[in-house]
Amino acid sequence: MRRIEILAYPDVQLLDVSGPLQVFASANDFKIQAGEPAAYEVMVVAASPRIRTSAGLVLEATLLPPHGSGIDTLIVPGGWGVSAACEDRELLQWVIGRSRDATRTASVCSGAFLLATAGLLDGRRAVTHWGRCAEFARRFPAVRLEPDPIFIRDGNVWTSAGVTAGIDLALSFVEADLGRRMALAVARQLVVFLKRPGGQAQFSQTLKLQEGDERFDRLHGWILDNLDGDLSLPNLADRANMSPRSFSRHYREATGRTPARAIEEIRIEAARRMLERGQAISQTARRCGFGSEETMRRGFLRVLGTNPRDYRERF
Repeated sequence: MRRIEILAYPDVQLLDVSGPLQVFASANDFKIQAGEPAAYEVMVVAASPRIRTSAGLVLEATLLPPHGSGIDTLIVPGGWGVSAACEDRELLQWVIGRSRDATRTASVCSGAFLLATAGLLDGRRAVTHWGRCAEFARRFPAVRLEPDPIFIRDGNVWTSAGVTAGIDLALSFVEADLGRRMALAVARQLVVFLKRPGGQAQFSQTLKLQEGDERFDRLHGWILDNLDGDLSLPNLADRANMSPRSFSRHYREATGRTPARAIEEIRIEAARRMLERGQAISQTARRCGFGSEETMRRGFLRVLGTNPRDYRERF
């Protein structure tokens, strides 16, 4: 049985704790239902037995275990309280010592700040919540920050991006420990839309486009449903009840992109998801509206710096 310890401290982000916790608990449920012993012993640990999260919910925790006792995985969550936690010398020393005991150490979201303050990320690749990447880069120049991925592994240390990325990270641990079939079963049980690989971007291209003018939100939804249809400028303008010239101007003002560039990025994101699920390249190119494999290949190289075949093999 693998022992998993999830650290808690005042004003920790609730989902950073409960997301990974539920992934491991669901894996245990499947094992028990199959008449097998549970795979994980999961504990929330803290310096005090009751921890108030930033959401207001109070967690009951096990007191910090002593150094030297057995542990498989240490998970350090983030949250509004991480700055105060970084100034707690006793907690930092515990994290350092417990990390030495652990087979793997991981952070969720801004929990990377705690690992970095403890010196555990020096010289390593790491990621944190996209909204705090600039701050992280200033404070920890010895860490090789990569702002885009959902999670990164460097040796036996893992870091993950914002909040729900902790679920993706925990699913990757379940896959490594118990196999892909179990990880997918847990993902389905939790109604996770897609079991995302670590190298995928923190947030979707469509979500980026929605940061602009809400007038185009409905149009973006229609585009996603019609990637293999007529997405010409006149047709898009007609859907938006504008002239082509007016649509081009307003769309670029709202999203910072031309309609053609936005369509390409949306198609590439959809193609990435299909390739990650093992779809054939030819079928992916057709269903995503590229017209040909060569057109999709050129788009991948332009936007992602890799071709579809290499992308599918990697993810």
